[in-house]
Amino acid sequence: MKSYILWDNDGVLVHTEPWYFEATRRCIKPLGVELTEQHYLHDMPIGRTAWDRARQLGVSEADIAAQRDQRDILYREFLRTEAIEIEGVESVLATLAEDYGMAIVTTAKKRDFELIHRHRNLSSHMHFVLTNGDYTNAKPAPDPYLAALERFNAAPAQAIAVEDSERGLKSAVAAGIDCVIVANNFIRGQNFSAAKYQIDSLAELPPLLQRLNNNS
Repeated sequence: MKSYILWDNDGVLVHTEPWYFEATRRCIKPLGVELTEQHYLHDMPIGRTAWDRARQLGVSEADIAAQRDQRDILYREFLRTEAIEIEGVESVLATLAEDYGMAIVTTAKKRDFELIHRHRNLSSHMHFVLTNGDYTNAKPAPDPYLAALERFNAAPAQAIAVEDSERGLKSAVAAGIDCVIVANNFIRGQNFSAAKYQIDSLAELPPLLQRLNNNS
C-alpha cells in the first residue's frame, strides 16, 4: 500500500532544468569549458558537476566560486523571467493530496526553491519540503529520500518517488523506494531501467497509484 508520494521538483513540478543548464553553460565558458547538453546529462547521474570539468583544466577554486556565483545570479533571473510552468501539475497535486502524505525532495538550493514557488501554490499541497542542506549528501545518494522517510516515519515500501532523471532514480532506488519516471524531453537517453514505472505525464499518476493500491 502506497501512502506517501515523494516528489522531485526540477523537471517534475516545474520546467527549470534547461535554464539551470543554460546558466551553467554561459558562466563556465569563461573558465575554458565548452559545456554541451551531452556533457551535462552525462555528468548528472553520477553526481559530477560541470565545475569538476573546470578543475580538471587546473582552474582555481576562487575562479570557480566566482563563476558559480554568476551562474546563480543568471539562473535566478531566468526563474523570474522565463516560462517554467508544467501544465496540469497543480490539479494532479490537489487530487493526490486528498489521499496521500506528500513532500518535495529536491537538490535545489533553498533560495532557488523559494523563488520558484513564491507565486505558485504547489508546495501548499505538501507536508514538508527538503532542499539542499536538509540532508548530508545530495542525489544520487539515498540521503534525501531517507530523510523524507524519517520525517514521515514511513517504511520505503509505503512510499513512491516521482522523478525525471537517472540521478533522482538512483537516489530513490538506493533508499529502497519504488520510483515512477515521468517523461522529460530535456532528460533524454539516460538509463531508466531501474524505474518501477514510466509515464508520459503526471496526469497518468493518479490512476496508476489507484491500480497499485487496489492490487496490494
